Amino acid sequence: MPRVSAPKIAETGFPKLDIPLPLPYPPMESRRAEQLPEGDGWVFEPKWDGFRCLVFRDDTHVVLQSKAGQPLGRYFPELVEAFRRIRGRFVLDGEIIVVRDGHLSFDDLLQRIHPAESRIRRLAAETPTSYLAFDLLYDPAGGRILTERPLRDRRARLEVFMERVPEDAAIYLSPSTGSRATARQWFTTLGGLGFDGVMAKRADERYHPGDRDAMVKVKHLKTADCVVGGFRWTEKKPGVEVGSLLLGLYDADGLLQHVGHAASFTKEQRRELTKTMEPLKGGAGFSGRAPGGPSRWSTTRTGEWEPVDPRLVCEVQYDYFTRERFRHGTKFLRWRPDKKPTMCTFEALNAERGLPGKKNRALDDLLKLR
Repeated sequence: MPRVSAPKIAETGFPKLDIPLPLPYPPMESRRAEQLPEGDGWVFEPKWDGFRCLVFRDDTHVVLQSKAGQPLGRYFPELVEAFRRIRGRFVLDGEIIVVRDGHLSFDDLLQRIHPAESRIRRLAAETPTSYLAFDLLYDPAGGRILTERPLRDRRARLEVFMERVPEDAAIYLSPSTGSRATARQWFTTLGGLGFDGVMAKRADERYHPGDRDAMVKVKHLKTADCVVGGFRWTEKKPGVEVGSLLLGLYDADGLLQHVGHAASFTKEQRRELTKTMEPLKGGAGFSGRAPGGPSRWSTTRTGEWEPVDPRLVCEVQYDYFTRERFRHGTKFLRWRPDKKPTMCTFEALNAERGLPGKKNRALDDLLKLR
């Protein structure tokens, strides 16, 4: 049995499978780096903006497991049916994505996590998902449990395994390269298609369930210019010290919509922010969607916030932007006195992200989509 070093994962609703790996099974994790690792022995893959997913197949069942160890199958019935068509037992590691007009669409993917089966079935037809396989953990035809074998062996067996996938199934082999030049090209050219960056993996390492010892992720530095529509005080010094800035973007109707916040300021930065923001408080604030309560990232426990006149523009660093919001808190970078607030729009941000745009064939070419 392969070694498993990982936090405990709650077992929820999984059937008993005729596969010699525990279910749920903790996927390999990664550590973050600012640049591609140097030295020999690395292989590189695109970092997909989707849902990490382990696929378990025995003679009876197909099980999709999330990164957190939860069942995903009911949300992606079209993938369950696709994997049923592949003969034999196996366990794959990969990513579920939605492609719209040649771009990855995390927004469409999020829509699939819904309690209503009728809605899921409708969206499965309207915005079908694809699966990108990048590792093979178990395959009786390839030597049974593969997790103790080096990545180069697992990759070779994965490529052989993919020959069993029906031509019309939306299951693809995720690209991989040993060329650092190709990896850099991916990093600089694929961001507009919705890619997160590049993954670097040790070619001679076994599969590391639940730890970060053999994989590195290098993510894009994404920035956005936003209007400050308000702020929240710190919990410890309400009315005295600013804790977070509330960010907004203008929509097509000219309304300032709340899209997230910037926090994690140093003590000195908070003092400077307070001097800057206090004269503006009591202003117009957000003319569209406004903060309805405390953000889950907020440093305060109160839903109270101070509106300000939308005069200030700041540049922030962010990881993800979905459903017209920053998925996580952003990092304040600098003020942008050279930029008019009305220039900070959803349209401008989407253009920067490469969306929506016309149909783009670069993703199809990368995957050699059938």
